[in-house]
Amino acid sequence: MHQRKKGVQKENIGRGRFIEDYGIEGDAHAGKWHRQVSLLSWDAVEAFRAQGAPVVDGSFGENLLVTEFNFKRLPVGTRLRCGDVLLEMTQIGKECHSGCAIYQIMGDCIMPREGVFARVLRGGDIAVGDAMTVENPGEAPHA
Repeated sequence: MHQRKKGVQKENIGRGRFIEDYGIEGDAHAGKWHRQVSLLSWDAVEAFRAQGAPVVDGSFGENLLVTEFNFKRLPVGTRLRCGDVLLEMTQIGKECHSGCAIYQIMGDCIMPREGVFARVLRGGDIAVGDAMTVENPGEAPHA
Protein backbone atom coordinates (compact mmCIF):
# COMPACT_ATOMS: atom_id res chain seq x y z
CA MET A 1 0.00 0.00 0.00
CA HIS A 2 1.15 3.52 -0.56
CA GLN A 3 -0.04 7.07 -0.55
CA ARG A 4 0.89 9.80 -2.98
CA LYS A 5 0.66 12.56 -0.36
CA LYS A 6 0.84 12.62 3.42
CA GLY A 7 -2.30 12.86 5.52
CA VAL A 8 -4.52 10.61 3.41
CA GLN A 9 -5.34 6.90 3.70
CA LYS A 10 -3.06 4.52 1.83
CA GLU A 11 -4.43 2.47 -1.05
CA ASN A 12 -3.66 -1.11 -2.02
CA ILE A 13 -1.56 -1.07 -5.17
CA GLY A 14 -1.17 -4.89 -5.34
CA ARG A 15 2.58 -4.72 -5.94
CA GLY A 16 5.23 -2.29 -4.77
CA ARG A 17 8.74 -1.54 -5.88
CA PHE A 18 11.02 -1.20 -2.86
CA ILE A 19 14.06 0.98 -3.44
CA GLU A 20 17.21 0.43 -1.39
CA ASP A 21 17.71 3.06 1.34
CA TYR A 22 14.60 4.94 0.16
CA GLY A 23 11.30 3.06 0.57
CA ILE A 24 8.42 2.31 -1.76
CA GLU A 25 8.45 3.98 -5.15
CA GLY A 26 5.77 6.67 -5.24
CA ASP A 27 5.04 6.63 -1.49
CA ALA A 28 4.86 9.99 0.28
CA HIS A 29 6.83 8.66 3.27
CA ALA A 30 9.76 7.31 1.25
CA GLY A 31 13.09 9.02 1.76
CA LYS A 32 16.50 8.73 3.37
CA TRP A 33 15.34 8.21 6.96
CA HIS A 34 14.58 5.37 9.38
CA ARG A 35 10.81 5.05 8.71
CA GLN A 36 10.85 4.17 5.02
CA VAL A 37 8.29 1.35 5.29
CA SER A 38 5.55 0.72 7.85
CA LEU A 39 4.32 -2.76 8.71
CA LEU A 40 1.33 -4.00 10.66
CA SER A 41 0.09 -7.45 11.56
CA TRP A 42 -3.02 -8.37 9.59
CA ASP A 43 -4.11 -10.39 12.63
CA ALA A 44 -3.97 -7.27 14.85
CA VAL A 45 -6.07 -5.34 12.33
CA GLU A 46 -8.62 -8.17 12.16
CA ALA A 47 -8.88 -8.26 15.97
CA PHE A 48 -9.48 -4.50 15.96
CA ARG A 49 -12.15 -4.91 13.25
CA ALA A 50 -13.82 -7.57 15.42
CA GLN A 51 -14.24 -4.87 18.10
CA GLY A 52 -16.30 -2.88 15.60
CA ALA A 53 -13.59 -0.64 14.19
CA PRO A 54 -14.58 0.64 10.73
CA VAL A 55 -11.13 0.18 9.21
CA VAL A 56 -9.97 -1.04 5.82
CA ASP A 57 -6.51 -2.01 4.60
CA GLY A 58 -4.40 1.15 4.71
CA SER A 59 -6.46 2.93 7.38
CA PHE A 60 -3.48 3.01 9.75
CA GLY A 61 -1.07 4.26 7.11
CA GLU A 62 0.65 0.89 6.89
CA ASN A 63 2.57 -0.09 3.76
CA LEU A 64 2.50 -3.82 4.43
CA LEU A 65 -0.07 -5.98 6.20
CA VAL A 66 1.53 -9.32 7.07
CA THR A 67 -0.29 -12.42 8.33
CA GLU A 68 0.88 -14.53 11.27
CA PHE A 69 3.45 -12.01 12.52
CA ASN A 70 3.55 -10.38 15.94
CA PHE A 71 5.94 -7.58 15.04
CA LYS A 72 5.96 -5.99 18.50
CA ARG A 73 7.69 -9.13 19.85
CA LEU A 74 10.62 -8.69 17.49
CA PRO A 75 13.48 -6.39 18.48
CA VAL A 76 14.65 -3.36 16.56
CA GLY A 77 17.31 -4.61 14.15
CA THR A 78 15.33 -7.67 13.08
CA ARG A 79 15.72 -8.29 9.36
CA LEU A 80 12.71 -9.34 7.32
CA ARG A 81 12.97 -10.92 3.87
CA CYS A 82 10.28 -11.00 1.21
CA GLY A 83 11.63 -12.31 -2.09
CA ASP A 84 14.62 -10.14 -2.99
CA VAL A 85 13.57 -7.38 -0.58
CA LEU A 86 15.40 -7.15 2.74
CA LEU A 87 14.02 -4.82 5.43
CA GLU A 88 15.49 -3.94 8.82
CA MET A 89 13.14 -2.98 11.65
CA THR A 90 14.11 0.45 12.99
CA GLN A 91 11.23 1.43 15.29
CA ILE A 92 8.37 -0.20 17.16
CA GLY A 93 5.23 1.91 17.42
CA LYS A 94 4.86 5.64 17.11
CA GLU A 95 2.92 8.43 18.69
CA CYS A 96 -0.59 8.56 17.29
CA HIS A 97 -1.51 11.74 15.48
CA SER A 98 -3.46 13.90 17.91
CA GLY A 99 -6.98 12.58 17.71
CA CYS A 100 -6.59 10.54 14.51
CA ALA A 101 -9.88 9.58 12.87
CA ILE A 102 -9.70 5.99 14.14
CA TYR A 103 -9.04 7.13 17.72
CA GLN A 104 -11.93 9.60 17.53
CA ILE A 105 -14.32 6.81 16.53
CA MET A 106 -12.99 3.95 18.68
CA GLY A 107 -11.20 5.65 21.57
CA ASP A 108 -8.18 3.54 20.61
CA CYS A 109 -5.66 3.13 17.78
CA ILE A 110 -3.42 0.08 17.31
CA MET A 111 -0.61 1.70 15.29
CA PRO A 112 1.19 3.15 18.37
CA ARG A 113 1.60 -0.31 19.93
CA GLU A 114 1.33 -2.74 16.96
CA GLY A 115 2.95 -0.92 14.05
CA VAL A 116 6.63 -1.13 13.20
CA PHE A 117 8.88 0.73 10.81
CA ALA A 118 11.76 -0.45 8.68
CA ARG A 119 14.34 0.74 6.22
CA VAL A 120 15.03 -0.99 2.91
CA LEU A 121 18.42 -2.73 2.92
CA ARG A 122 17.91 -4.44 -0.45
CA GLY A 123 15.32 -3.45 -3.02
CA GLY A 124 12.98 -5.41 -5.24
CA ASP A 125 9.27 -6.00 -5.69
CA ILE A 126 6.70 -7.26 -3.19
CA ALA A 127 3.21 -8.31 -4.27
CA VAL A 128 0.08 -9.32 -2.41
CA GLY A 129 0.48 -12.96 -1.34
CA ASP A 130 4.30 -12.98 -1.16
CA ALA A 131 5.73 -14.70 1.93
CA MET A 132 7.81 -12.85 4.51
CA THR A 133 10.37 -14.50 6.78
CA VAL A 134 12.68 -13.41 9.58
CA GLU A 135 16.27 -13.34 8.36
CA ASN A 136 17.92 -13.20 11.81
CA PRO A 137 18.64 -16.69 13.13
CA GLY A 138 16.87 -17.64 16.34
CA GLU A 139 14.13 -15.01 16.01
CA ALA A 140 10.53 -16.20 15.83
CA PRO A 141 7.91 -13.87 14.26
CA HIS A 142 4.78 -15.63 15.46
CA ALA A 143 2.65 -14.80 18.49
